[in-house]
Amino acid sequence: MKLFDVYPLNPIEIVKAKGSNVWDSNGNEYLDLYGGHAVISIGHTHPHYVRRITDQLNKVAFYSNSVIIALQQELAEKLGKLSGKTDFQLFLCNSGAEANENALKLASFYNGRKKVIAFKGAFHGRTSLAVSATDNPKIIAPVNQTDNITFLPLNDEQALEKAFHDFGSEISSVIIEGIQGVGGIKEASKSFLMKIRTLCDQYDAAYIADSVQCGYGRTGNFYAHDYAGVDADIYSMAKGMGNGFPIGAISISPKFIPWHGELGTTFGGNHLACAAALAVLEVMEQDNLLKNAESVGNYLIAELKKIDKIIEVRGRGLMIGIDLPEEYSHVKKDLLFKHRIFTGEAKPNVIRLLPALNITKAHADQFLEALKIELNN
Repeated sequence: MKLFDVYPLNPIEIVKAKGSNVWDSNGNEYLDLYGGHAVISIGHTHPHYVRRITDQLNKVAFYSNSVIIALQQELAEKLGKLSGKTDFQLFLCNSGAEANENALKLASFYNGRKKVIAFKGAFHGRTSLAVSATDNPKIIAPVNQTDNITFLPLNDEQALEKAFHDFGSEISSVIIEGIQGVGGIKEASKSFLMKIRTLCDQYDAAYIADSVQCGYGRTGNFYAHDYAGVDADIYSMAKGMGNGFPIGAISISPKFIPWHGELGTTFGGNHLACAAALAVLEVMEQDNLLKNAESVGNYLIAELKKIDKIIEVRGRGLMIGIDLPEEYSHVKKDLLFKHRIFTGEAKPNVIRLLPALNITKAHADQFLEALKIELNN
């Protein structure tokens, strides 16, 4: 049997990883400023993380949600404290797509409605309804197609008001990334997020904050959306939550009253996943990583804005998009194969930086030096 060929692969095999560095099978060292799509939040193989998972593995690796799993409550309390949502409720699952799927489903249960507002450039996952709310027709299979999703321009308050005016009583939820990742590091404005909150309150719709990539401390706020000063009804999260161990979740406003069987999962909230997620939060708190993400991110953004060949620098904290002229479309590849620096991209010519939250100014300078070399070639 061979692998189903759906991933374009770099000809690199990573065999070792520590902190913000990885090594390939030939012994070459790389700087990782992408963290596998914003997954590595506290650095590769962090010793506390490894110890937490290993200790748990030696006790019990898995049992289902048919029994008490004390680690789940411990995780809920820790997450509530660090995110500032102590009165919210936690449902644990396995991935970002699953988190968004459950968020959309929960909103529909809440108000009995079907319509969802999403935004141009959105990416919410590849499962049934999550992919339908993703602005990429190529990956929406015929079986996923639905008339229940309406796409509006990002940050267009007039279009949002008109949609609620026209069919507000049918709208179940509004789902939005605080900063679009796949969409090119496009940020939702404070006023736009506040408008969503106001309209959702007015029409009893649910405001879903997709924090899968932009959340978990990446921007300096725990959830990127919260810089607008208003709470969402449901926050979805995953990538940085487990630092590589598969886990996702939704944080749910107290106005949602659960009933047995409303949501469910086999693997969600298992012992090992909770141990991994607790380790991440413990390191984030102990090492003040939200502050580090903000300060190193601010430094990177300020230095990038001094480079005149860059069209635009977007983002906050350690979620940064570097918009390059078309003639520099080769730069991402050259950073990887000439300078051994992993970065991400968004089509057509945006370099995405999504490093671990504990990267240093020295790591930032290493990247800036390499980028300047390539832009001046």
